[in-house]
Amino acid sequence: MIVYFGGTAYDGVAGTDRQLTDRLAALAPVLYVDPPISLATPLLRPHLAGSLDGPPLRRQARDLYRLIPRALPGAYRPGMHHVTAALVRRATRQAAGRLGRRVTAVVIATFDAGLLGAVPGARTVFYATDDLVAGAGLIGLPARRMEKARDRLLARADAVAAVSPRLRDDFRDRGRDAEMIPTGCAPEAYEGIDTAPWPPDLAGFGRDRPAAGFVGHINARIDMGVLEGVAAAGHPLLLVGPHDPAHEPARFRALTARPNVRWTGRKSFAELPPYLRAIKVGLTPYARSAFNDASFPIKTLEYLAAGRAVVATDLPSARWLRESDPEGAELIRTEAADGFVRAVGAELAAADPAGATGRRRRFAARHDWTHRARALARLLDIDREEVPAP
Repeated sequence: MIVYFGGTAYDGVAGTDRQLTDRLAALAPVLYVDPPISLATPLLRPHLAGSLDGPPLRRQARDLYRLIPRALPGAYRPGMHHVTAALVRRATRQAAGRLGRRVTAVVIATFDAGLLGAVPGARTVFYATDDLVAGAGLIGLPARRMEKARDRLLARADAVAAVSPRLRDDFRDRGRDAEMIPTGCAPEAYEGIDTAPWPPDLAGFGRDRPAAGFVGHINARIDMGVLEGVAAAGHPLLLVGPHDPAHEPARFRALTARPNVRWTGRKSFAELPPYLRAIKVGLTPYARSAFNDASFPIKTLEYLAAGRAVVATDLPSARWLRESDPEGAELIRTEAADGFVRAVGAELAAADPAGATGRRRRFAARHDWTHRARALARLLDIDREEVPAP
């Protein structure tokens, strides 16, 4: 069995952790371990209240199990984070015992070095899906603690993986080679997208003029000026995803009040295909920062999987996609902030060349989550042919 310590709850945003473990479970049994939760957690994050309902250990699918460890209030305060890690380690060993599985591999996809040794004797891979040292302020934890945890994980893990070229190179500079395992996409989710029912809450939006669209969290990581520029240029702009109330509330209200802008709020991953049908160009407008430069936004590949054109901020991850695949430079347009709006206008006005939609989808299929899961399985020394039938 593989134990995967995720940085997000399994039933939260269907991001890297969830997508990878769903596919790893086709190669070997997986126990997904959520970040720990206490009785006080729902007071700060009400959307997690449901996690306390039901037993801590649950079966999600065939060969995929989920553990929701319980913690004491103030789980990540100085000093208490050691107690929390000890509780999670014990709960993980108990869960594996209840399932009657021998744990042979562990993935730590967080910066919690206290999870090292959770299962003695198991091969451990540290998988950095973000630069949490640079992003410590975003998650409300001390940067110094994140730095010490990162260095301990780099020193003690059996193998290291990094989500982006910037993180991979940073780890190499720190004396540890890392396998690059970027984010992927789910092309199968967009099969039949062009005949999907038009979303009822769009009421004709994008029917008469091609629209640009953004899918994801609208927070401090996003360049609000780019979104404002696209709207000010008169282009129809669709925003799908939650807005952080603390991030530029007045600017966001003014943006969504424009007649050519439609904001849907949060939508689940399963709900996305009809909304992507309504756009011609997908936007990945990230602000330049150390945290963003080390990230690998999922949305760029998801737009391509849906057959849509892409304009993305010129992050190292976008450049890697353009340079690592022969078709990348033609299918992904990268721009700095000052040229982003012009590029969006050009893509909206351009006629798609014959076969462009198919080429985008084939490109995305070469970067799907199954490929990423197999790369991670190789680091874990998991060979499908050696996995016994349950």
